[in-house]
Amino acid sequence: MALYWAANGAMPTTAALSPVTTGTSIKTLLQIATPSTRVIRIVEWGISFDGSAAATPIRCELIQTDVAATVTAHVAAGVQPYDDPNAPASLVTLGTSATGYTSTSEGSTTATRYMDLQLVSPTTQYVKLWPLGREPMVPVSKFLRVRVTAGAAVNAYTYVVWQEA
Repeated sequence: MALYWAANGAMPTTAALSPVTTGTSIKTLLQIATPSTRVIRIVEWGISFDGSAAATPIRCELIQTDVAATVTAHVAAGVQPYDDPNAPASLVTLGTSATGYTSTSEGSTTATRYMDLQLVSPTTQYVKLWPLGREPMVPVSKFLRVRVTAGAAVNAYTYVVWQEA
């Protein structure tokens, strides 16, 4: 089965991917909406910040939710095959209340499930790769989110690698 990859921005072409500001209140930087026919298995995720001074760590969450944030919609080119360049297109749902980045509204989430939770310095990065057979799964028609809460706004890159099962 193929692996897929998405980051918190439009797929770059002639310019580098632009990092997104964290702000100082809770913010979804990346959201993946599972298709109605398949679960996704999270293989890896990572986040990095461009802060210039050590400060209060940023709360970073990888969670499953029942409600979508309102995001900038990813397009098919932004959700890429990771291991096999000839893999079929991902089946994740695209749209402003589906797979996308940089939330403008968090929505009224009523149920969450944590997959990872970290306090990360604003001058560093974090990467999580699960052992084979231990990867968390997100059920059909749910949302995987990378959320952050920062004491002071910094810019961030984040990404998720998954398998559609």
